[in-house]
Amino acid sequence: MSGQLQPEQRQERQPGRQYQMHPEPDCLPRYPGSGKLKDRVAIVSGGDSGIGRATALAMAREGAKIAIIYLEEDKDAERSRQMVEEEGSEALLLRGDVGYEAFCREAVGKTVDRFGRIDILVNNAAEQHTEKRLEELEAEQLERTFRTNVFGYFYLAKAVLPHLKEGSSIINTTSITAYKGSPALLDYSATRGAIVAFTRSLSQNLIERGIRVNGVAPGPIWTPLIPASFDEERVAAHGSSAPMKRAGQPNEVAPCYVFLASEDASYMSGQVLHPNGGTIVSS
Repeated sequence: MSGQLQPEQRQERQPGRQYQMHPEPDCLPRYPGSGKLKDRVAIVSGGDSGIGRATALAMAREGAKIAIIYLEEDKDAERSRQMVEEEGSEALLLRGDVGYEAFCREAVGKTVDRFGRIDILVNNAAEQHTEKRLEELEAEQLERTFRTNVFGYFYLAKAVLPHLKEGSSIINTTSITAYKGSPALLDYSATRGAIVAFTRSLSQNLIERGIRVNGVAPGPIWTPLIPASFDEERVAAHGSSAPMKRAGQPNEVAPCYVFLASEDASYMSGQVLHPNGGTIVSS
């Protein structure tokens, strides 16, 4: 990495807070809506900030009603709700930990109670922690990362399936680290690889039911996960190693989710899109 792209900054706890970042990530949709998701209902985990917020806003602009799952970032979540409503849609905030199946069932139940249906699941909530040496990776952290990043995806998918119909869509967030690895993100990278396999397997499992399952593997994106994970120097240079020499903004990733959720992607399942600043990865 070389070159400072953002001011040096650090947040001491996960998940990070978007309102504390400077500059804040750009989550507003970059194009007018055209009704691609009119009258549909989407659940977006991690929808309080970053890619999740940008996806919630993009889907809301396309006509979807949004249920936003978040862990504890009340201020960011409330801002996401307000922004969804500014798009002319409705939002439901659901506070809890996706790493626990009971909460996932509860969140899905509340969504159905509020909106009457579910058409789209965006599995996006995640956490990551840096460790330079495998010997320093504690079992508690390993389990926690997998619980959020993998178990949560399984639990939400399992909970929404009784409500999904032919034409519905599940979209899983993975990462460029699933394809390239990351020496300091051992457990996180492993979870992202698991999600690629989960996406491909679940797509085959559900294809006869007319439910499509795809994924998005972002590269270096400017989100609260960055200052909550890395030191000030690395945060400042985040994205400089990408071929485009910058970090992406969440609103540059969100159109992937809209596309995969819409009828534009009606012939796609088991695929992963790669908004990563120009890095070529093998599938």
